[in-house]
Formats: sequence, structure tokens, C-alpha cells
Amino acid sequence: MALRDRLRRLVQKPGSVDLAPFRAIVDEAGAREERVRELDEASLTAAAAALRAGDGPVEADDLAELCAVGREAARRALGERPFDVQLVGTLALLSGHVAEMATGEGKTLAGALAAAGYALRGRRVHVMSVNDYLARRDAEWMGPLYRSLGVSVAWVGQASTPGQRREAYRADVTYAPVSEIGFDLLRDRLVTDPADLVLTEPSVALVDEADSVLVDEAMVPLVLAGASELDAADPRYADLVRRLRPGLHYATDEEARNVQLTPAGTREVERALGVDLYAAEHLAVLTAVNVALHAEVLLHRDVDYIVRDGAVKLVSESRGRVALLQRWPDGLQAAVEAKEELEASPSGEILDSITVQELVGRYPVRCGMTGTAMAVAGQLTEFYSLRIAVVPPNRPCVRDDEPDRLYATSADKEVAIVEAISEAHASGRPVLVGTGDVAESERLARRLTRAGLDPVVLNAKNDAEEAAIIADAGGYGAVTVSTQMAGRGTDIRLGGSPPSAAPGTAPASTDGSDHDRVAAAGGLLVVGTGRYHSSRLDDQLRGRAGRQGDPGGSVFFTSLQDDLVTRYAPDEDVRASSGADGRVDDKGAHWIVGHAQRIAEGVDLEIHRNTWRYNHLVGLQRRELLAEREDVLRGDRADRMLAAERPERHAELTGTAGAPAVAEAARQIVLYELDRCWAEHLAILADLREGIHLRSLGRGLDPLVEFHNEAVPAGKRLLPEAKRRSVAAFEALTASEDGIDLDAADLKRPSATWTYLVHDNPFGSLDERAFRGLVSMFKRRR
Repeated sequence: MALRDRLRRLVQKPGSVDLAPFRAIVDEAGAREERVRELDEASLTAAAAALRAGDGPVEADDLAELCAVGREAARRALGERPFDVQLVGTLALLSGHVAEMATGEGKTLAGALAAAGYALRGRRVHVMSVNDYLARRDAEWMGPLYRSLGVSVAWVGQASTPGQRREAYRADVTYAPVSEIGFDLLRDRLVTDPADLVLTEPSVALVDEADSVLVDEAMVPLVLAGASELDAADPRYADLVRRLRPGLHYATDEEARNVQLTPAGTREVERALGVDLYAAEHLAVLTAVNVALHAEVLLHRDVDYIVRDGAVKLVSESRGRVALLQRWPDGLQAAVEAKEELEASPSGEILDSITVQELVGRYPVRCGMTGTAMAVAGQLTEFYSLRIAVVPPNRPCVRDDEPDRLYATSADKEVAIVEAISEAHASGRPVLVGTGDVAESERLARRLTRAGLDPVVLNAKNDAEEAAIIADAGGYGAVTVSTQMAGRGTDIRLGGSPPSAAPGTAPASTDGSDHDRVAAAGGLLVVGTGRYHSSRLDDQLRGRAGRQGDPGGSVFFTSLQDDLVTRYAPDEDVRASSGADGRVDDKGAHWIVGHAQRIAEGVDLEIHRNTWRYNHLVGLQRRELLAEREDVLRGDRADRMLAAERPERHAELTGTAGAPAVAEAARQIVLYELDRCWAEHLAILADLREGIHLRSLGRGLDPLVEFHNEAVPAGKRLLPEAKRRSVAAFEALTASEDGIDLDAADLKRPSATWTYLVHDNPFGSLDERAFRGLVSMFKRRR
């Protein structure tokens, strides 16, 4: 290895992938560029088609040719010649890594070239995005490139019909939100005819915003529910808990995100309802009161959710956007709707579910791209066996990241934030302010308005206007106040975007004079109103400024009263003096803020690990049942099984209705009983997981071990029970020369189904609350 390469490797981030082999391939691609540029359109497509020939390991020569052909195809089809670093990112993806590329460095194009590379080797690629808009935009934007390379591309969105989905998934490359792919998988698991299947076999998952999907949303369950007779929340419980007084009737543990009735509160509830609240026969009443209390006290409007169009919409903590299709478990969802005096949304029985982590884990090949991956490199390796390739920017980043400005109180901090924004605005410098939630964004906007500024607010309430707001956020003198939603999938250009820039097209360059005027003022200034619970989210916000070598700056304002500090470092002894403006310069006080953030990240990791341990067992049981279901769906396993169990009955029915009718009836019966048993098993496991904590806590046992002790035998009873029910249903069949009367077999599937993402355990189950007890342990580590 040359001395230059050794030095380069030495300064690379620890744990990252060595880029030297990729650079060598890119250099070789550069040597071929002149030859490839002379090819006509047909020859260029033929050169790409030639790469399809091989089925063995991909050689460096093939990769160099792919880069050269792909670069020329992009230049002609999109008017963009990929930089060398973009091709390095492409090669990292083709090697099964996560490519960390800074904002504005062309991840979309690098991902498209990688997807085409996989497709040319005969593999179907699912490019997983975070929402419909990005899936459609990127598929249409990159469409000419794919066509030039002879690769088919399609996209899937929420409004896509089953037929459109089926066709889209048969393309070489399919862009789709990760949730839609998960929902299609869940629906496929309930089909009773192979012709109704939508998804193809999993091959390659290329994940956009990989850290957000694979870490932040890894444990989010995607749910398929069916209509059932469940009662809506009784509004009288919401009215009752609304009258209770904090401190007197209930006590809140902020660290554990828990609330419970005091003795006085119990007496008040019993007086109002006229029941003995803790009597065994009133367990349902006690549960309803507790859920209503949680909804009233621990879930806050414009923080955890907003109300839009007469419905409760959850807000994603990591993105600041409305969490589309997401809801809490039925009881809590109904309680919040009762609290807001809204009509109850449909509730039903869970037919199946899958976590995002399990969904992505189905793919033999996984890779991804994002601007912030190294902060979660350990988790990406532990849970997905992925490594990080840190791709340097095409132009060095010259953004000025100031040290945090720490204040003693939140009030002092807010005054300082308004002053800093006003000062920057006076010089014409655009400012993007990142806030923690909807309520804070609106409160700060009101203060800025009173200070004579005219801020634009971007939060979950007006997320439909995001593209337009972000397009102007880099304009001269612009002030944009946003939640974390401005940290994903956006690109802020100095001087703003020209009117000609259309969604789904390659962004045009801005007017040079506007760009230069804003650059002369210092470029975009990013202001954070506090540290997030993850340093990754801080980095995402910072990354809005300083794109592609532009000038820019960032600064975070924090206080010792911030939620991060009071929740994760509440007992730290702070004896730092502050100036007249409340600013604290003591190094020990600054250390506490960083320490609290590290604790928060550590606790979140332990919760992720623990939740994965529960879901891993469920996944193994699901896999066994699905293997059985697949054999029944596509073959004659059901017919053979029932013929062996009840040969006389089978012969009788065959003689009356014919062998094909009996085989089809057997298949429908067994599929129904397998699905029925699985839905019941999921309900049992949900009850078991919540109840096991109370039992294990009282006896000092490990809740995970206790869960396994009961869940494993329950799983082993699944298939025998489905078989027993199938035999009984087969015995009860009636037949005639016209066929089998399946309607009389009572194989009633839900009259309606729907899909959603469930915000599982928003307050943490007891085992997760125990992990938050790690705060005290982490706190002692310095």
C-alpha cells in the first residue's frame, strides 16, 4: 500500500470500510470514459446489457465498466455527470455496505447506479424510502437513467391498486416506502390463492435514510388488522381523569414516563364510578381508568400528536413529521380520541404484524445510504451485519460549527436565541431554526414575530408545504422555524430555488447573484434550540448548512433546564455561575449536557436490544408457521393430510363432489385455521408480554426468561391445534354434485382489513422502564 493510501486509511473514521479498492475501480472507470462517451445510444445500452452475462462473482473489471457506462448514461439522460465520490458511494452499496454521504452529495444518483448494477446482475432491487413522495420522485427522476441502461423501474405508493403493485414489484427496480412493502408482505401472508400474491421473492434491499429506517424505526410494528366487535373507549373515563388534580390524585414519574393514582385519587375514582376499583371483577374498569389517565397526563397535543381533520395524528419523534398510518395500541388510541372528544377510529383484531427490522432482515442482500451512519455503526453491525463506508464530499465542508451556548434557564436560552436570529437576519443571512416539537416551533415563531421578524413555520401541521418552504429557506434574509422534519430528504440552496425547479426533476442551479449575496452574508445559519436525544439528529440538522462546499454555520443553544438534562442527568450537581445574560461557560456544566445525551443513547440502545429479544422468538415461530402455510398454499399438503387423518370421510366427499373440489376445500380449511390460530397466538403473546412483568417483578425473576418459558410451549401447540381444528371442520363439511358447501363450514374471515404502524409501548413496558434505571449507572461513568 502506498504511503499516501496508508495515511488516508489512518485518518478514516474507526470501524469504517477502506475506500482504497473503490477508488482504484473509479480511477479505471475514468480511464474508460473517453471510449464510452463515443458510443451511440444503442451501443451504450448494449454495453450495459453485456454486464448481465455473468452469474459468478463480480470482477473489478466489470465494476469499472459499470461505473463508466453508468456515468455516461447519467450524463446523457439526466444532464448530470457523477463525481468520483458518487461512484465510490455506488461501489460501497454494491459491496453491501451503508454509504455515508453528506447532504447535497448526490445520494439519489449513487443509489440509482447501484440499483441498476444489482439489476444488471439479475437481482430484483427494492429501494426503500421513508414516504410516498420520495419513492415516486426518485423513480421518475431516475427513470431516464434506468431506461438508458436497459433496466425497468416502477414505484409503489399508498394509493396503488393490487394490480399496480403486482406489476411494479416485477420490475427490475422498485421504489416504495418501507411501510408499503411491509403491508404488502402482511397481506400476502393471508392470501388463499397463489395468483393473489403481490410481492416477489426478496433479493436486494437498498435503504434510503438507512439510519432512520434501520435504527429509529427498527422496532416499529407494521400491523394488519381485521374488523372485530371491540368497544370504543367510554368518554366518561376521559371526563373523570380530566378532573383529577396532579399531586393530589395522581403522581407522575417523569423518568419512567409513568403515572399512577394516589390513595386519594383511588378514592375519588371509586366515588365517581361507584365501584371497588381493585376488585377482581372490576379489572376492566381499572385498566380503562389507567389508560385514560396515561392519555390525559403523558401524551401532549402538539408534542406527541396533533389533531387534523377531526383525527389524532401521531408525530414521529425522530423526524418531526406526521407519522402516516401510525397509531397507538387500540385502547390508548381510543383513550386519546376520547380525550380530544373525537369520533373513535376503527379498531380490530391484529391478524399479523412484522417489525421493520424483521422485514429488512428477510433480504439476502442489504445496503443503504444516509448522511449520518457512523453514530449508529455499532447497531447497524449488530442487528444487520452492515458496515459503514464514509464517502468524503466532492468539495470540502467549510461550515463553521460553533461550540454550544449553554444557559442556566430555559427563559435565558430563549431570549438569547431570538437575539442571535435577529442579528443574523439583520445582515441578510438566512436562518434555519430546529426545534424539538410542534409546540416549541409555534411558541418560538410567536416570539420572533413580536421581535419584528416574519418567520415561516414548518412542522407536522403543514408538512404538505414542506417542499415549497424548504425551497426558499436559503433565500436572502429568510427565517425558517422547523421541527426535525427539515432534517430529512431536503436540500437547502443558498439564494433559494428558482421557480423553474419542478418536483421530480434534476434541481436547477439558482441565480448566481442571489447565491453570491447569501454566501457573502455567511451562508445558511442553522440554530438548534436544544440537543436532541441522539447526536445523530443534531448532525442531521447541522447538515442542512454547508452543502457542496457552500459557506454556512451552526450553533446549538442548550440550558440546564432542558428535558434532556432533567430526564437523563437529574441528579448531577451543577454549581456553575452564569453571567448577566444567564450564559454558563463552566466546562463541567457543558459536560453534563453531553453526558445526558450519551445516557439517552445508551438507554435507547438497551431498549432496542431488549425489544429485539422478544420479537426474535415471535419471528421464529412465525417462520415455522409460514413454511407450513406455503406448502398448503402452493401444493396438495392439506388434501394429503386430511385424507390421511380421515380417509373414509375424504373418500366419501370425493365420491360426491370430485377430487378437485375436495382438494380446494381442504386447502381453504387448513389456511383458515392456520391464520386463525396465528391471530389468537399473537393476542396471547401480547397479553403475556405485558402481564409477565408484574409477575416476574414480584418474584424477582427475569421477565424475558419468564416470557420464553410460556411463549415457547404456546408456539409448539400452534400447528397441532390448527391441524385439530382443520380435521373437525373437514368432518363437518357437506357436499353435493355441485361441489363443497364452504359457506356452511363457518370459515368467516374479517369483513374488512386495514393496515397501520403501531407506536408500541409509548411509555415503555416495565422491562423498558427498568432499563431507564440504567440512567443512574451511566451517570456514574465519566
